[in-house]
Formats: sequence, structure tokens, C-alpha cells
Amino acid sequence: MGDLTGKTALVTGSSRGIGRAIALRLAAEGASIAVHCRSARAAAEAVVGTIAKSGGEAFAIVADLALDDGPARLFAAFDAAQGGSGPARLDILVNNAGIGSRKPIDTASEKEFDLLLRVNLRAPFFLIQQAMPRLPVGGRIINITSTAARIGYPETPIYAASKAALQALTLSVAKRLGPRNITVNAVAPGATATEMNVLAREAESAAVIAAETMLRRVGQPEDIAEVVAFLASDRGRWITGQTIDASGGLRF
Repeated sequence: MGDLTGKTALVTGSSRGIGRAIALRLAAEGASIAVHCRSARAAAEAVVGTIAKSGGEAFAIVADLALDDGPARLFAAFDAAQGGSGPARLDILVNNAGIGSRKPIDTASEKEFDLLLRVNLRAPFFLIQQAMPRLPVGGRIINITSTAARIGYPETPIYAASKAALQALTLSVAKRLGPRNITVNAVAPGATATEMNVLAREAESAAVIAAETMLRRVGQPEDIAEVVAFLASDRGRWITGQTIDASGGLRF
């Protein structure tokens, strides 16, 4: 019996990396998890299997959030996986799915700009919009952003801008949903060793990053998952409208 027993959580982009760690951590707290992926159903089903082996409940859903109707397709799959007899209840929404780009403004294309903003900002915006009627009093929304929004790496201007915008959205939605006792927060990971962040996984570059971090190491997906689990639980009930920097003190 965990702090989230009886609750349902949707974690976008949870077939791997930080999203996978979040799904496993929330499941360990007792939540039933909707494991979302864009197309890698086998990987999502593997996460579902891992949760089931530990005695938890989970189901996989597939939806491409780059599409105009991606958020609508996601919730249609979410409802269908739970019986399809109307909108299914959702207690916790974690907007984790995102994509990156490592091109400076000099060479970045309009196509890349549009795609990153579509996945990293537009999709969370409309997922929140569709989730709002489902969320009960005391519900949770947690957006995964990035310290790139604070640091401003010259090689990731589109990514940084999309994550900064998501942080601004977090505050606006927190004010909108506060009267319903729904908390809305963002978690901003620093350099975290995932498939998406090669620099944090390779020994030489990871050592350079660690030297710029107060705790002298790169982050692990589980480090971020612990912060999300806290915010999703009743322990985080008095925190809303905030961006929590989960970077081990990177470049402060």
C-alpha cells in the first residue's frame, strides 16, 4: 500500500528514460500507470510487464503527440484501455514526452522549430486542457521541463525556449486550477544519463558535466522520479506553481 494507491497516473513518453523511471516510481507508490509511447509499443509493454512483476497495475497506450490530434488520440486510447465507456478518471498527469535539437540559431530550421514547439509545448497544453475535466479535487499535474531554460545553452535555443514556455504555462495553469485544490508544478532536470542525453552517458563528457555540478555527478532518471513522486503524493500538497530544479546544482 503506497501513498498513491487507488489513483491513476498518465506519464507521457514513459517507455524509456526519465519517463520510464517516473512510471516505475509512481507504480511503486500504488498508482495504476498509463505507460505512453509514440510508436515503441514493445518498449511500453516491457515497462507494463516490469510493473506487473512488482505487483502493480499498468497499461500501454500509443499516440504520436506531434500530430494535430495527438492529445485527443492519446486520451481516446487512455479511455479505451479502461473500458471505453466515457472519459476515464485521471488523478495524475505527468507531461514528460519531449524531443530535443542541438542546433544553434544560425542553422536551426523552421521545420525543427515547429516540431519541437509542437511536441514540447503544444501537446502538454492540450493534454492539460483535456485532462482538466477528468481531474478530481486534489489532482496533480507535473510538467517535465529542463535546466536548459535557465542556463541557455547556445546549441539548444529551440529546446530551451520550448521548456521555458512550459514553465510559464505551469504557473498560469496552477492559478487556474488552484481553487479546485489541484497542484500544478514543473520539474527541471539537469544533465541526466538517458538515451536522449548522450553527453551525460559518455564517460568523458559526463565527467566535464559532473565538475560543473555541486554534487559532482550527472543525474540518473531515478533522481528525477523521486521528485515527481513527492509532488504527486499528499506530501506535496502545499506546493504549486513552482519549477523545481532537479539538477544536483548544475551551473549555479
